Amino acid sequence: MKSVRNFFHLYNSLFNVIFLILFLYLFLLSLELMGTSLKMFGKGLAEGLIKSTTNPFVGLFIGILATSIIQSSSSTTTIVVGLVAGGALNIGNAIPIIMGANIGTSVTNILVSLTQINRSLEFQRSFAAAIVHDFFNLLAVLVLFPLQYFTNFLGRIATFLGQELQHIGGLKFLSPVKALTEPAVMLLKNIIGEYPWVLLVLSLILLILSLVLMVKSLKHLVVEKAEAWFDRYLFKNARWAFLVGIILTSMVQSSSITTSLVVPMAGAGLLTMAQLFPYTLGTNIGTTITAILAALVTGNLSAIIVAFSHLMFNISGIVIWWPFKRVPITLAQRFATFSTKRKFIPVLYIIFVFFILPITLIYFFK
Repeated sequence: MKSVRNFFHLYNSLFNVIFLILFLYLFLLSLELMGTSLKMFGKGLAEGLIKSTTNPFVGLFIGILATSIIQSSSSTTTIVVGLVAGGALNIGNAIPIIMGANIGTSVTNILVSLTQINRSLEFQRSFAAAIVHDFFNLLAVLVLFPLQYFTNFLGRIATFLGQELQHIGGLKFLSPVKALTEPAVMLLKNIIGEYPWVLLVLSLILLILSLVLMVKSLKHLVVEKAEAWFDRYLFKNARWAFLVGIILTSMVQSSSITTSLVVPMAGAGLLTMAQLFPYTLGTNIGTTITAILAALVTGNLSAIIVAFSHLMFNISGIVIWWPFKRVPITLAQRFATFSTKRKFIPVLYIIFVFFILPITLIYFFK
């Protein structure tokens, strides 16, 4: 009888792992599908917005808005690099756009956390995990934007790096996520045709379905000591979590995906905020790789300077705020607690911070 119980116990764990991998694939597919549909809607709009940048202050909010529309800071920074290389945008206005892109990219995490809004405890944990990225980027911009505006310190450091590395050439990394999901995305796109709203609705259905099922699988695996496995290996200390964030995001080439990936894990109680924060900082470094490689391929010094400015902005933000990590973590936790009691707040937060505020300020300061 004991051997029969052991057999079912073993295979139950195996099935949970298989289902988790399947639901994880559906989750990644939904994010890629959402990104594809939004780029069909708004990539031209985002590029037009970026081209219309008239001063650094406007550029900051154009970066937020453009990235919120296409949900990819890598895409925004790559567009900026291309426009700078083509002479359509100057470096002084390009760097604030990159800062804004860092803020705009975190809207995806918040959308992912909203799928758990009906389960208060899970939502409180997942929403805090989503917005800690937000608060770190907002705090980094609050300190570094005025410093950059008056001293151009990012431009100076990036210029030195750009001159040293201008002729090194670039590499093109293959994203494993794109390799796995692109065939399915292209198949659905070909079947549905040029109807991005249908792809968007389908992506949201897949996102909600995969997250609900993934959280259930994670809960089963917590019983099987998955929490101890995360603690022992991937997130065993802050430095290791930071490194995992850099490597994973460099491979996937999307901080939206790698940060969204840990949101349901936080909701399920697998990861703490202390573990998530350094991982989030690592994703900020990892996401700069795409634009740096794109710039190095062009060989254009101005484009390379912009790309390295993105890297130096993130490094500077980490140097300033990692020692004071309690500030963004506490802000995120308190706002999540407040939002759990008033479920309309997260939706208003997305609409106001990522769309209404940038549009209003762009209109008045252009």
